[in-house]
Order: sequence, then C-alpha cells, then structure tokens
Amino acid sequence: MTLLQRLGPGALVVVLAACAPVRTHETPAALAAQTQREAQLQADQRWSIAAHIAVSDGPDGGSGELQWKQDGAQFDFIVRAPVTGKTWRLAGDAGNATLEGVEPQALSGADAERLLRERVGWDVPLAALRSWVRGMRAPGVRADVQYDEKNLPAVIAQSGWKIEYRDWFADRDPPLPRKVFASRGNARVRLAIESWSGND
Repeated sequence: MTLLQRLGPGALVVVLAACAPVRTHETPAALAAQTQREAQLQADQRWSIAAHIAVSDGPDGGSGELQWKQDGAQFDFIVRAPVTGKTWRLAGDAGNATLEGVEPQALSGADAERLLRERVGWDVPLAALRSWVRGMRAPGVRADVQYDEKNLPAVIAQSGWKIEYRDWFADRDPPLPRKVFASRGNARVRLAIESWSGND
C-alpha cells in the first residue's frame, strides 16, 4: 500500500478553487512577453516556494504542506501531511534521488519521479514541474500556450499534461504563479503557493 492510499481520498483538501482566467491564443505580443519572462527566470536557478499541494489519481488522493527548494539541478521537496502528521522528503539532482520518511530506511534511486510514484503513489512530473511552477514551458518538448489579458500564461499544454494558471503574484518582477493546476488523464497535481523566495 502506498502512502497515497494510506492517506485516503478524504485527505485531498480543497484549498485551490478559483475562477478560470480569460484565455486567448498566442499573439506576437504574448509570445514576446513570455520569451522575456522565461529569459529572466532562467537567469535565476535558485528559488524556493511554500505551498499547499494536493495530488490525486482518481479514487485516491493526498495533500500536504510543501516546502520546495531548487538550486540548479539540486532539489529538496518536503511534504507534511496534516491529516496523518507524517512528513516525507525527496531530495537529489538530475541523476540521483533519496526518499526519506516513507519507509523505515531511506530509499534511493536514479529516477526521482519513479521513487515518488512507486513509494508515495504520486504521479508528479517533477522535471517538467520545475519549469511549469514558474509559468515556463519545459525545455525540449513542444508546448501550446494560451494567455490571459496580461499576456501571462493561462494554459500550457505539454507532454500530455494541461497546466492551468488560476492566479499570479503580479507584484513580482517577473510575475510568478500563485495557483497552478496540472492534469493528465486521472492524474491531478494542484499547487496553491503561499510565498516565493528567489527570482528577484
């Protein structure tokens, strides 16, 4: 039984509801604004967020308080589940990951996403989410983007995932997402971001 199954569907806290923004297809102005945003963000590879995270695969779901620190390829992903009081941590880089707090002994592997899926039960595209959480297209894969009235991404469709941006920290330069909803089939990953560090 995975940690996701132990948490049960009742643990999926609904803290992420918001109205969908107006969406428009890509225009030269929107593409130019997005390219400029991405160039600014790519220059700062050290950042962190505090957020509520909710993940489900249809019948099962889990949620918690997320602390995510990113420094280049190195990441530290800590989730505290309020219902069970459990805390687990996934940390590593592009070629190595260690998962603590799920089993009595730490678990290691080369694929962080696989560890998370097999041991926690969460289908989270960590590599791409690193870009999506900042409102960027993940590199190396075609993306279709719809924009809001401020030329910020409203929807990014990439690698079979649909990423919706429901709210932004518009006072930051460049603006950064506040609510991020990602879905593919029955898989759902929802982030309500409380604060950003870095990217200043």
